[in-house]
Amino acid sequence: MIQKEMFKNKVILVTGGTGSFGNFITKRLFEMGVKEIRIFSRDEKKQYDMRLHYKNDSRLKFFIGDIRNPQRVEEVMSGVNIVYQAAALKQVPACEHAPFEAIQTNVLGVQNIITAALKYGVEKVVTVSTDKAVKPVNVMGMTKALQERLIINANHSPQNKGTKFCVVRYGNVLQSRGSVVPFFRRQLSEGEQLTITDEGMTRFLLTLGDAIVKKAPTTKIITIADVLSQEIGKKLDYRVIGKYPGEKLHEILITEEELIRTQDMGDFYKVNPYWIDKKFTDITEEYGSGINLIEDQQSIKTLISRSDDEMLGVSIEKGEFSKI
Repeated sequence: MIQKEMFKNKVILVTGGTGSFGNFITKRLFEMGVKEIRIFSRDEKKQYDMRLHYKNDSRLKFFIGDIRNPQRVEEVMSGVNIVYQAAALKQVPACEHAPFEAIQTNVLGVQNIITAALKYGVEKVVTVSTDKAVKPVNVMGMTKALQERLIINANHSPQNKGTKFCVVRYGNVLQSRGSVVPFFRRQLSEGEQLTITDEGMTRFLLTLGDAIVKKAPTTKIITIADVLSQEIGKKLDYRVIGKYPGEKLHEILITEEELIRTQDMGDFYKVNPYWIDKKFTDITEEYGSGINLIEDQQSIKTLISRSDDEMLGVSIEKGEFSKI
């Protein structure tokens, strides 16, 4: 009830709103009684599809634009109460090949969001980050790490009159664009041999409905490949193609530097900003995907099934961006 009251009659801006997160949060926000949701993205086709999916709901407004454009960001920010910043260049290989493009969106674009939010006195800005921002080894992760710092430090801006800036970190989200589940399913449906970059590679597993930073289960990518092969009655058949540039073997959600600032909140962890004086002992080692692996395939099947159920009623364009 308290959560619903937080959103009732609010105007919400979702940047990157036609992506996986944007579609899912739109569905949830409608359940919370919001007054208006503004979808801000670059893709007119996805906006058109989303408009049809929601049957031209008058509460849903669409704006073509890019967070790289400060004037357009200011225009859509006027009158907004809460911002969900999900616009990003997120494909690891693409960011490796075009690092400055990643900087312009994931860093400079986010600064445009901050500047406009401060100017218009937005109540709260929630920014979507990734486990790749933790001890980053690739351009996407590096730009997301900078994005986290920009957002958190905006709380201390002299221009801040009460806006709360916070970050949420995702692990690997099942069913999202770029995730391995839709990619493997497509390969299997087309009779292709599955491609695995490394047999030892592990990832966190989250559904879009999970809390963040979630105490997420972890497993090997090859285990997911086996489960999905069984799903259609096939024996696991794969080839190892080698890791992509900037690809980690294991992901991390909380580093040893953050341990002393991290609170155990039950189903998720809260990493406090560096200026919080209180020290915590709730977590004593790095929270990475290479430990406490799920070997029970039934648990993986259950998680994938829950993810499938969550996607019902959400407008998501089919396809995937990566082979990892």
